[in-house]
Amino acid sequence: MQKSFLGGKIHGATITCAKLEYQGSLSIDPVLMKAAGITPNERIDIYNLDNGERLTTYAIVGGPGEICLNGAAAHKGEVGQRVIIATYVWLSEDEAAEYRPKVVMAGQDNCIDRTIEYDPCLPL
Repeated sequence: MQKSFLGGKIHGATITCAKLEYQGSLSIDPVLMKAAGITPNERIDIYNLDNGERLTTYAIVGGPGEICLNGAAAHKGEVGQRVIIATYVWLSEDEAAEYRPKVVMAGQDNCIDRTIEYDPCLPL
């Protein structure tokens, strides 16, 4: 049996643009993507910290510092609002015991402020 676990996360990134007339997705700074282990075209969930909106889409490589809601997702946030971007992985119980998700805390201008390694045996 496998269960779904957090795979990677970018926490507190700031939306830099919203393009309604686009075919959908979220454009993400490539440095943030790599640090969080997010692959182009990977399914992602986006949680808007400022308005509570949530959505599922896929990741595409953006420009430096870019977090851009594209297509219908553009209705879910505004420039300047902060979001959490998360991926999930399916793991067996044995794999989950050793797995550590990649967590990136975004700082000013969507630069990496710090990274965190979650220990599944300790409370946050």
